[in-house]
Amino acid sequence: MSAQTIAAAPARRRRGVNLEKWGWIFMRVSGVVLVVLIFGHLFVNLMVGEGIHALDFAFIAGKFATPFWQWWDVLMLWLALIHGANGMRTIVNDYVTNNTARKALTWALGLAAGLLIILGTLVVFTFDPCLGVTEDSVLASECAAIVGN
Repeated sequence: MSAQTIAAAPARRRRGVNLEKWGWIFMRVSGVVLVVLIFGHLFVNLMVGEGIHALDFAFIAGKFATPFWQWWDVLMLWLALIHGANGMRTIVNDYVTNNTARKALTWALGLAAGLLIILGTLVVFTFDPCLGVTEDSVLASECAAIVGN
């Protein structure tokens, strides 16, 4: 075959969903959304109010008591983990030549990201600042006031 024959051959298009294209689009969109979420997170935690001096356990407990901040942090967590896992999957696909190793690493990335998403989501939505607080704890009076209400 000559080069002309190969060049003149019509391109064949696969039918179905192009996952690589949607992964590429997801990386761009999630990257932009993550920039907004991360800088919003940093601005509220470090610049608003007393700034970095206000960051303590009570500050975080107060944020996690609000559904808005719960969803903000969960969205940031989900997007960051999926974005990172997808980027690592791309690197594995590009550089791992052994098919078995590539599949194993891809599965490991998916499982790790999935497990961290589940655990992180549980932490955010089930966070209880009074769990394990004893009577001699610094938080005892605050937790007694919460339980009393």
